[in-house]
Amino acid sequence: MFISIVLLWFCLGFILLQLKPRRPKNFPPGPPTLPVLGNLRYLTSKNPLKDLEKLRQSYGDVYSLFLGSKPAVLISGLKAMKEAMVVKATDFAGRPQDLLIGDLTQRKGVILVDYGSLWRDHRRFALMTLRNFGLGKKSMEERIHEEIQFTVKTLEKSTTGKTLSPQVMFHNAASNIICKVLFGTRYEYDDETLKMIVQCFTELTTLANGPWAMVYDSVPFVSYLPLPFKKAFRNMEMFMEFSIRVVKEHKKSRVPGEPRDFVDCYLDELDKQDKQDSTFSEDQLKSMNFDLYIAGTDTTSNTLLVGFLYLLNFPHVQERCQQEIDTVLEGRDQVTFEDRHNMPYVQAVIHEMQRVANILPLSVFHCTTKDTELMGYSIPRGTIMIQNLTSVLKEEGQWKFPHEFNPENFLNEQGDFVKPEAFMPFSAGPRMCLGEGLARMELFLITVTLLRKFRFIWPEDAGEPDFNLVFGAILTPKPYNMKVELRSRQ
Repeated sequence: MFISIVLLWFCLGFILLQLKPRRPKNFPPGPPTLPVLGNLRYLTSKNPLKDLEKLRQSYGDVYSLFLGSKPAVLISGLKAMKEAMVVKATDFAGRPQDLLIGDLTQRKGVILVDYGSLWRDHRRFALMTLRNFGLGKKSMEERIHEEIQFTVKTLEKSTTGKTLSPQVMFHNAASNIICKVLFGTRYEYDDETLKMIVQCFTELTTLANGPWAMVYDSVPFVSYLPLPFKKAFRNMEMFMEFSIRVVKEHKKSRVPGEPRDFVDCYLDELDKQDKQDSTFSEDQLKSMNFDLYIAGTDTTSNTLLVGFLYLLNFPHVQERCQQEIDTVLEGRDQVTFEDRHNMPYVQAVIHEMQRVANILPLSVFHCTTKDTELMGYSIPRGTIMIQNLTSVLKEEGQWKFPHEFNPENFLNEQGDFVKPEAFMPFSAGPRMCLGEGLARMELFLITVTLLRKFRFIWPEDAGEPDFNLVFGAILTPKPYNMKVELRSRQ
């Protein structure tokens, strides 16, 4: 009996040892692993960014973790980031296909599909269509300005001494701008469709990089259990039903060759494609709607939320912006995107808003497309690569004031706007965020228009501001209120 028990424990121990992940030869170092769980025990806090920073202090700018049995390499610091994402961009341009976010999107669209012809075709089409259809052109500026007027009306109603929470306002504005680009439609702020879309994406982004996503990505067969990530699948289903409805309506009302929006452009492209060899399909279109919506909404709205939190609490920065805006726009009714070249301080402030917002702290996970090397380490094909963008956006030696909000980070001694090499809030290389161009235009036009018309004040009874951001796929500030006053035109 005793011998049987000893043999049983011996067998169990042997099996567990076999299940324990092992680092390949010359793989980046990292903490000890456990069977099945890998290194999950090192990611226990509400903000895994702090856990990752502790591990970086122990193991360096390139180190490894196991998400369950899956090896992942964390990249920190500008030197390592440039080697991976710029110098050897194609080696690191893949996407892991067996994670929660991949299952949610069914590996369609453009952001999360693996490196290959489908990705190349659709990224090229998306960039070309957005550019030709107005991204960077006057028509896109007009769309943004049209939506800004609704934001202005919302703020005007709050200039009677009331406080306002800007969270819904900024999310609705960014959502409507991308809805007009994609679907040719804007929604009233109290419209149930807009509320549904914003809620779906808010919950999806909260879940996507949270602790339950890590459990889903790491533990075998956990996807079958009734755990919180099930809600992400329900939200995705709701958005896809909306996307299917939009595509059906467009097919009925469109005039081929006369596109009104992105959906029409894609349907025109479908008409041209050789059906046998084409990577284009209606399923892809529905997923493209998802990708472009998410690329153009939360990044912008949360950057504005973080930015205005700082402007409220750094009134001298707000006032200096307003002085520059008043000088450059004197005698004119409306700002243009080209005006940014004459507003170095405003440009510096907006870029500093993006730097401290650090909206995508771990970017979107990459994976290696072949066996390669990074900083002297061997990285096998299919290894998950995680970019610690926080480490670059706050890197000592790359910024004058890495740990505080200060527009001087983007100004030289002559007061001219400069963009340091370490400024990469949307990553770098061929997988750089699709929505960056639209986001840059939105941030500039919205910020300038609102600062020109209003003064934003931190409420006296609000207590000390909390600049700590809530961790998720996208970092978000905690809800806050603001007071708004009309400015007299200078």
